[in-house]
Amino acid sequence: MGRLVYSAIASLDGYVNDAGGGFEWAMPGDDLFAFVLERERPRTTYLYGRRMYETMAVWEEWAQDESETEATRDFGRMWSAAEKVVWSRTLEGVTTSRTRLEREFDPAAVRRLVDAAPGDVSIGGATLAHEALRAGIVDDLEVYAVPAVVGGGTPTLPTGIRLDLELVETARFEQGATFAAYRVLG
Repeated sequence: MGRLVYSAIASLDGYVNDAGGGFEWAMPGDDLFAFVLERERPRTTYLYGRRMYETMAVWEEWAQDESETEATRDFGRMWSAAEKVVWSRTLEGVTTSRTRLEREFDPAAVRRLVDAAPGDVSIGGATLAHEALRAGIVDDLEVYAVPAVVGGGTPTLPTGIRLDLELVETARFEQGATFAAYRVLG
């Protein structure tokens, strides 16, 4: 039985991208990237909204690109080997292996998918994750806070919900980023 994990790199003021949609300020240093890689290894399935999928699809190319670092190719191979589900009403099709497209987000179907998964399932993209959080199906939150204040953009967490959380792990990285993992209680 897997767990549904929402993992996000966010600004200190709580945004996954800035008002212009950019996230160059969130690029991890080598130590943080190595940590993310190890955290992602047990994830067997990735759930994405359209924009996050379009951002992540390049990892399949990078997995084979000899000009990329070994860590980048390693993450790309891991990502390519995982199952991926993309929710979008506008995307015409998917371009990566082991990927399927869904049109309507059904929390009960997602919960069944997570429960049947051989490992943990990652949900990415704030808009999709917000739906899952509102539906009460997210088991864990992982937030990588980078030392940047961007003043607006897409919020990491949705408004209008209350979650009680238990802090289960923390870490700090060379460039000042921090990591906090929380278990969602009840």
